[in-house]
Amino acid sequence: MRESEVEKTLIFEVKKRGGIALKFISPGMSGVPDRLVLMNCGRIAFIELKAPGKQMRPLQIKRKRQLEALGFLVYCIDKKEQIGGVLDEICGT
Repeated sequence: MRESEVEKTLIFEVKKRGGIALKFISPGMSGVPDRLVLMNCGRIAFIELKAPGKQMRPLQIKRKRQLEALGFLVYCIDKKEQIGGVLDEICGT
């Protein structure tokens, strides 16, 4: 399975729950998460997507820690099966 398949499933599931999964690109700052997820419960989170079994690069881990230090939720998803639980956690359900 490819990262793009995991990403498509995330986008579909977020939309199904009434949210938006925006592609997140930050010119001049490498290593930012792939998606900014805005849920209809009023919560947002950053999500890094990976192919199954792949891990975040050191710079991505650094960006994750920076965002978490600011109080944001940041997740790394490498399996379609993780998506539902992550979305539940974002909204606190």
